[in-house]
Amino acid sequence: MSFFVLYLVPVLIFIALVLAAKAIRILREYERAVVFTLGRFERVKGPGLVMLIPFFQEMVRVDLRIQVIEIPSQDVISRDNVSMKVDAVLYFNVVNPEHAIIEVEAYKAATNMLAQTTLRAVLGQHDLDEMLSERKKLSADVQAILDSQTETWGIKVSNVEIRTVELTENMVRAIAKQAEAERDRRAKIIHADAEFQASQTLVNAAKILSSVPAAMQLRYLQTLTEIGAEQNSTVVFPMPIDIIKPFLELFDADKVVPNTKNGATRVPARGIPLSAHIADAL
Repeated sequence: MSFFVLYLVPVLIFIALVLAAKAIRILREYERAVVFTLGRFERVKGPGLVMLIPFFQEMVRVDLRIQVIEIPSQDVISRDNVSMKVDAVLYFNVVNPEHAIIEVEAYKAATNMLAQTTLRAVLGQHDLDEMLSERKKLSADVQAILDSQTETWGIKVSNVEIRTVELTENMVRAIAKQAEAERDRRAKIIHADAEFQASQTLVNAAKILSSVPAAMQLRYLQTLTEIGAEQNSTVVFPMPIDIIKPFLELFDADKVVPNTKNGATRVPARGIPLSAHIADAL
């Protein structure tokens, strides 16, 4: 009896502990257990306490949380034959633990390899300008293709972010020159457009001033006022004939002598009005 107590009981206790360790599993809220009985799939269990039949049943833990995979840098040749290196970040999670374990050997490695090939295939169909300016659209295209292909594996690809597009130094310099030329082109177009608008405005103003002579005279006087406001010692300017013409006509009328014999008028002996002399001089 003492031999049984000393040796057999500890052995039984050890065996019971080993069986309990193999039979009892505790799964967290984000974990599921894919249970196999004698190698055949039985069902998905969890979370919480999961009981297994030792030596007859086994399980595989599956994490349902979103997982992040860094897609290593890939050599990509764009549609316009530009060589570059592109890397990205992939976000996915398991939505069907049964398919993720049964349909594919290692779903994480398989998703990573599929993401690399899909990234090269999608980016190779676009030009360099599209890769640089429409990165979000290209990321969405890669995500849609991956999600459709991994659906049979029970995996949902939620997002793909193209992180870096690395170009050679020669291509970087070429892009900088292209951007500079584009800025110069826009500056010249804006300057030409401003010149056209200014000339059009001057033409409209000239038409308005020419239609009303008084407006032209007022504009002339305003210009004289602006010139006089400056600190100039001497200003020489032509006098428009339209301004002094009324005064000249009055002066010529005073020079005309009435003829009392036949009722007509006669011009002084010199014969040419003073207004004509001034007009010729101006």
